[in-house]
Amino acid sequence: MPVVRWSVIRLALFLACVAGLWWAGMQSWLNPIVAAFLAWGFSYVLLAGPRDDAARYLAARDAARRDARAARGGGTLLPAHAQEDADVEDAAVDAAEASAAPGARSDEPVAHPEGGTPAA
Repeated sequence: MPVVRWSVIRLALFLACVAGLWWAGMQSWLNPIVAAFLAWGFSYVLLAGPRDDAARYLAARDAARRDARAARGGGTLLPAHAQEDADVEDAAVDAAEASAAPGARSDEPVAHPEGGTPAA
């Protein structure tokens, strides 16, 4: 699994940076922080291949999951209860827009019954 391999290599690189800094004399609480930045930089430069493999693997899994969901007939990415909530909210917004005064723009402030407009 490319993601696990990439993660293990990054962890090993971090631990090597911690050990190297400790050996070089940085024996304080800053050691893991500096090692994290060093490992990040080294992994960006040295681990481009494993990182790309992991990204391709995750993209393929995501595409397969989307295809499987579309094949089941559930073309939405939301769970069933969340999709029902979204449909209810969409219907409420559509009804509110349909009942708005003709010619009224939705970006105009609405006047209060006492007069004036609401504060933003």
